[in-house]
Amino acid sequence: MKVDGKDLRPIWLDENLETVKIIDQRKLPHEFVIVDLKTTDDTILAIKEMYVRGAPLIGVTAAYGVFLAALTFLNQPDGEEKMIAACNRLRAARPTAVNLLWAVDQVMKSALARDDIADRIETARREALSIEEFEVENCKNIGLHGCELIEAISKKKSGETVNVLTHCNAGWLACVEYGTATAPIYTAFDKGINVHVWVDETRPLNQGSRLTAWELGKHGIAHTVITDNAGGHVMQHGKVDMVIVGTDRATYTGDVANKIGTYLKALAAKDNNIPFYVALPSSTFDWNISDGLKDIPIETRDPDEVRYVQGLHDGELKSVLVPPENSGAMNFAFDVTPARLVTGFITERGVCKATEKGVKQLFPEKR
Repeated sequence: MKVDGKDLRPIWLDENLETVKIIDQRKLPHEFVIVDLKTTDDTILAIKEMYVRGAPLIGVTAAYGVFLAALTFLNQPDGEEKMIAACNRLRAARPTAVNLLWAVDQVMKSALARDDIADRIETARREALSIEEFEVENCKNIGLHGCELIEAISKKKSGETVNVLTHCNAGWLACVEYGTATAPIYTAFDKGINVHVWVDETRPLNQGSRLTAWELGKHGIAHTVITDNAGGHVMQHGKVDMVIVGTDRATYTGDVANKIGTYLKALAAKDNNIPFYVALPSSTFDWNISDGLKDIPIETRDPDEVRYVQGLHDGELKSVLVPPENSGAMNFAFDVTPARLVTGFITERGVCKATEKGVKQLFPEKR
């Protein structure tokens, strides 16, 4: 994507082909910091501590983590065993995003299918790059299919502004390029459609107000940051035409796990007859589980992410304690929105109903 006129991705392989570079998203929008990943441990830390986040980007980062494991261990005694152990630690870095598991297994399987050590390392590198480009192409196509939904609303409103509400950050920062939930918005804007985005702040880490707002502003898209709990209000007052969110894991039956608070937006959309779409690539489907409420693992994170708020003060990033110092806190990272509240899925193959039948019509190989 373009940032201040320059092409930029949140992850790339350095020219030496031995170092992975990432944007430290914890610092945005007030500081732009690039971090080097040289080992699997660096990669695990970046995923756990949310230097990188968003299901597709977590998957791509993990894929490069497998490459770094191959580069580090395969020339050592018992190198294959060490690489597999490193990959198992990578798989456990964050529990909810299924892209991580898929990417690690894909790269590891492809690399270890080769016999020669150099060939294994090169295969891991190529496979990681392939996964990166696969996700980019998926998000581009999600944008094309989702744009048709925005365009239909625009025509119905005779060209008046289409107001889209989104939650968390499912933009190019989370997905390498285009994004999932934001991809239709970018595509519509680039086609000249008048679009405005309501940006949920997305507590506790404010990925909406920090990241989505930053992205949209850099692209020139009109947007307004609102508190998480204002979403229902703007829906009630006719200020939202559609909701588009991303997801970190979706069942093939239509349940979706996304950033905490998504379920409440789905309930408000349902009550106000507003379409609620989930944009996702096929790599985010979990084809092995059917009951999201029961089977999708929900990550709980450090309570201090709830207790403290980070912001810019006197030119420096500061963390400020909000509740009483001795108050307990609980930090659920995700919630599950049941399929009955989802109008449809926007995927790289098209739009479908959030049902097993609808999903498998688009992905018949999964029947």
